[in-house]
Amino acid sequence: MRSLIRNISINFVSIFLVSRIAGAIDFSENLVILFWAALSLTLLNLIVKPVLNLLLTPINLVTLGAFRWVVNVVVLFAVSIFISEFKITGFTFEGLNFAGFVIPQIKFTFFWALVLVSFLIEIVSAGVSWIFTSK
Repeated sequence: MRSLIRNISINFVSIFLVSRIAGAIDFSENLVILFWAALSLTLLNLIVKPVLNLLLTPINLVTLGAFRWVVNVVVLFAVSIFISEFKITGFTFEGLNFAGFVIPQIKFTFFWALVLVSFLIEIVSAGVSWIFTSK
């Protein structure tokens, strides 16, 4: 039970932080919706993700694990379907110009926003998990 509550908390914090970073997550600033999204993401990660990983093992072996991101995208898409108030939307990155380093403006469609948000949630949740579980 403690592990489930810890995972829900990690997903809650991760989704909140990614919504501030990327701007592609819309939960109407309602923390209850964010909690339900974190709960459903945790449950789907515990139930659906292992099944999908098992089914996609041959493709994952051929691509040396690079196909694993597809499972994360599918799980996040399922969360956005189950929790109707939790939406992943396309957005425009305004670009960056810092000390001669230039990143131009990039428009992310729904699919690429979903991929980016999934990637960011995995990275942030790994960091938050490391912070919560370090002794």
